[in-house]
Amino acid sequence: MENKSTENSIKLFGITNQMLELDLDRIEKRFEIDLGRRKPKIQKDNDYYPQFELDIRNEAKRMSKNYEVFYCLENSIRNLINTMMLSSKGEDWWNTEHAVPDAVKIEVKKRIVNEIDSAVTLRSSDPIDFTTFGELAQIIQSNWAIFNSIFKSIKAVQGVMAKLNTLRAPIAHCTKLAEDEELRLQLSVRDWFRLME
Repeated sequence: MENKSTENSIKLFGITNQMLELDLDRIEKRFEIDLGRRKPKIQKDNDYYPQFELDIRNEAKRMSKNYEVFYCLENSIRNLINTMMLSSKGEDWWNTEHAVPDAVKIEVKKRIVNEIDSAVTLRSSDPIDFTTFGELAQIIQSNWAIFNSIFKSIKAVQGVMAKLNTLRAPIAHCTKLAEDEELRLQLSVRDWFRLME
């Protein structure tokens, strides 16, 4: 049990570090300073990228930070679920009876088949990587006896996950997120971490 607690603390430390990096990004932008943390910029396609309208390119740049937050959050939740389920149900936890709701398994199987049939590179060999944000919440709910050692309340988890899932849609579908919704996203991410305190 102590190993789980240590492992969870390390994961929380990593995720908190990511959030601090985003806060430092905002400080650098607001005060127009460089704290020397920048990575070299990836070269954009100079043949086609300049053909996009400037306002769309600027909006994409602004929205990229929201995508980055959600990418980190969604994948850290997947990692957390995977770690907890592995330690509780073993290597083949995905196929253990009642570990994953049947409806989630069916949808994941459809996505895997769709990618195979589309002749694209399969995104992963792990079925949890094919889950949606809402399905991750269902896995937590279905295994509350495992996750109640981390989270205080299933209703709180459901509420935060529902809010995050709503905020995820514009980010995942490449539409503009209003400034107040960006703030709501930041607060919702903080709510997520507060669930584990």
